[in-house]
Amino acid sequence: MFGRLTFPQMLLACVLGVAGGIYIYQPIFEQYSRDQKMLKEKSQIVQESEEKKS
Repeated sequence: MFGRLTFPQMLLACVLGVAGGIYIYQPIFEQYSRDQKMLKEKSQIVQESEEKKS
């Protein structure tokens, strides 16, 4: 029986793999989210300053 995995074992391995990937890459996702918020805020500030000039 060596080398064979049952369905529950495969399911557990998949769940642990996905959870581990999310855990490892979470800081990268958070940094990307922060960067996008900052870019959005900067673009809004630039748009507001251009509207005031007009």
